[in-house]
Amino acid sequence: MTQTPRDHGGGLDAAIAQYGGTREEWLDLSTGINPQPYPLPKLTTDAWTALPDTAAFDQLIARARQFWDVPPQAAILPTPGASAAIAQLPRIQKTGTVAITGPTYNEHGASFRAAGWALGQDDPDAIVAVHPNNPDGKIWNVGDLAAPFCIIDESFCDVMPEHSLIARAEQPGTVILKSFGKFWGLAGLRLGFVIGDPDIVNTLRETLGPWQVSGPALQIGAEALSDYQWAEETRARLTADSDRLDALMTTQGAVALGGTALFRLYEVADAKAAQAQLAQHKIWSRIFPYSDTWLRLGLPGDESDWSQFEAAF
Repeated sequence: MTQTPRDHGGGLDAAIAQYGGTREEWLDLSTGINPQPYPLPKLTTDAWTALPDTAAFDQLIARARQFWDVPPQAAILPTPGASAAIAQLPRIQKTGTVAITGPTYNEHGASFRAAGWALGQDDPDAIVAVHPNNPDGKIWNVGDLAAPFCIIDESFCDVMPEHSLIARAEQPGTVILKSFGKFWGLAGLRLGFVIGDPDIVNTLRETLGPWQVSGPALQIGAEALSDYQWAEETRARLTADSDRLDALMTTQGAVALGGTALFRLYEVADAKAAQAQLAQHKIWSRIFPYSDTWLRLGLPGDESDWSQFEAAF
């Protein structure tokens, strides 16, 4: 049976094939990845040549616990990106009904359906909350998350740590997902975290097997999670840049609908036409199959990126 491709940002190769140019000419604003990533530290030779050891995992976990102020009762598991956890978590629990309020990141629904779960809102056995939501930036309240199995996806929450629901990680049946690739801008590193109920986390650990993340990911992650100054400065820059993007887009007649400091959601007259206009200037954006008017944009990086974006109007 042929499966319908799931909708994501990215896909720059297809845009290049349609509109021409080289990757170097294109500005990819279709994702919500920090365009100015964490500077890579110098890695030890062992990071590449040896299997990751327990001490490296322990160091990363300790720094994650401190950075996110994780409750002591909660367990932490580094994973090869948040997507690996999203794919496996529905498979390690007894199937039932899961509530996933949309529109939202579609991998959650796809993973639960593939594992045999039914989607439904009434008295669910599980609930998924993308917090803040992708693409509209909705913030969830703890009171809305009543289910025996609760997944809180905080992949974009590091730009607004004051809204984190990390204290909920001590509750039985609850796990919180963190994505290293978004805020730190290193999506290719493939590093994420599952934080919460030790029974669930340990079962997932057995499912993923040993050495679930690479030596370079362990070292880079540990370094980045201890750099609080970089995190504070980056939040300020992203907030200023998202405000700048809103100002530019509203001047062009778009209506700001929300988002986060890593991506912005706009209502435009014709989303496909807006995407095509930007693509003529070698700028790739995100539109959605369920809306004719929603356009999502990530942030330009340096001033040359901003100049390229401004020239598209």
